[in-house]
Amino acid sequence: MARSISSKRWLREHFQDPFVQRAAKEGYRSRASYKLLEIQEKDRILRPGMTVLDLGAAPGGWTQVAARIVGPTGRVVAVDRLPMDPVGDAQILCGDIYDEEIIAQCHELLPSGVDLLLSDMAPNLSGIVSADQARAMGLCELALELAGQWLRPGGNLVMKVFMGAGADSLRQQLRVQFDKIVVRKPAASRARSAEQYWLALGFRGTNRSPGCR
Repeated sequence: MARSISSKRWLREHFQDPFVQRAAKEGYRSRASYKLLEIQEKDRILRPGMTVLDLGAAPGGWTQVAARIVGPTGRVVAVDRLPMDPVGDAQILCGDIYDEEIIAQCHELLPSGVDLLLSDMAPNLSGIVSADQARAMGLCELALELAGQWLRPGGNLVMKVFMGAGADSLRQQLRVQFDKIVVRKPAASRARSAEQYWLALGFRGTNRSPGCR
């Protein structure tokens, strides 16, 4: 009964959310689009002609923004376990980023690596705070690992981070591999949410080739 009441409350808040309403009017697939748009306005992480790997992309809000900005001279590859409707010229791959077939497709589409890796990945919540935080930090570790495999020297990583256990360690790891760390809390992020978006800028490079594990 409590879960049913909580679900109804969430749905009511969701559909009353001004960013949800704005997304519906402006043709974006989710309110998350406005998080990336605000980051873009402040930090100019996307430019025409860039190559972008978008992880945890469904339903496609970030992919829409990225594809529009990089334009026809750029390339966006979006990966998610959930199916996604087409987004402009973006290449959409349905599957796990660690699946060998998905890796092979990414390597074919992005043979020279990427300029920007986006990760809006989030775990399925169990309601057990410690377990949910551990899963969230695991996804951050995954994003950082994939950045080491795919980013070109000088490239950037943007990822969702839930503040809590493990965040300090993650920051230390990022500082080893990137020149600068910027933290953003976009207006479209709900105030009560522990989520932040960390921009790791200026990847220092690696000897590993794209897709190497």
